[in-house]
Amino acid sequence: MSPAIPDDCVPPTPVEVLRIRSADGTELHAEVHGEPGAPTVLLAHGWTCSIAFWAPVIRRLAGEYRLVAYDQRGHGRSAVPRDRAGYSTRALADDLEAVLTRVVPAGGRAVLAGHSMGGMTIMAAGGRAEVADRTAAALLVSTGAADLVAELRVAPDAVRSPGLRRFLHQRILSSRLPLGPVTAVGRSVLRYATMGPATPAGRVEATARIVHACPTPVRAGWAGVLGELDVREGLAALAAPTAVIVGTDDRLTPPVLAHRIVAGLRDPQGLLLLPGVGHMAPVERPAEVAAEIRRLATTHRITPVERSTAA
Repeated sequence: MSPAIPDDCVPPTPVEVLRIRSADGTELHAEVHGEPGAPTVLLAHGWTCSIAFWAPVIRRLAGEYRLVAYDQRGHGRSAVPRDRAGYSTRALADDLEAVLTRVVPAGGRAVLAGHSMGGMTIMAAGGRAEVADRTAAALLVSTGAADLVAELRVAPDAVRSPGLRRFLHQRILSSRLPLGPVTAVGRSVLRYATMGPATPAGRVEATARIVHACPTPVRAGWAGVLGELDVREGLAALAAPTAVIVGTDDRLTPPVLAHRIVAGLRDPQGLLLLPGVGHMAPVERPAEVAAEIRRLATTHRITPVERSTAA
């Protein structure tokens, strides 16, 4: 029998559903949750996930903010890229810009929060004026700017050769094997690779259902991008006040990558290390992730009137 999924991991019903067309014509599915007239928080999920991944965070913030979450291209209910050119960090930045300009009017600003590939998306768009003008602050969760394959910790410690570890990690990352239905073995593998050892079974189950729903070709297509990822130029251009979160047991984007991000930020707002937490911090420790979003929104939110006055 599958473990029961916690109530907070059940996706809430959105107050609005949007279809947004990106620069290359790819249609993106977006949802609005919470208070329509409240300050806006934009949520970008990671590789193999979907809007549902943010459910625990959305439920903790829905009474205070207007939360906009979107499915990355190929994930959830967003369209699959038409060709290989649709899989790139530029495409991710295009999508973020399309969503942000649709949901935040000129003169307004939002807090951006990105997990894993979502954080890479924010960094990739770091130098874009339309994004910068609409960003009050950013939160990068369990992510990296470059050298992902070199720093992965998924291969067993017994494999000591750096070259062999890199080869194995590249093979694991780019695997085209279908994940199939969620099983006890599948949950164990997912927990080992992506979550802390003490993560409750119900949260592992909720995450596994989301990850297993990602189409194999999409998973592999984005794996190729992640294997060669380098968004350090965008990171250097990211001017917004930015905080970083990482779990101490994150095997996919370990703390060394978070420290490098902080060192590359123009306006670092702190690094929160979550003891015993793996790669899926928004599901494993949603209260802490929500608290960081709230802190940034409270400290750095600039209304249109304040912004024009400050100028």
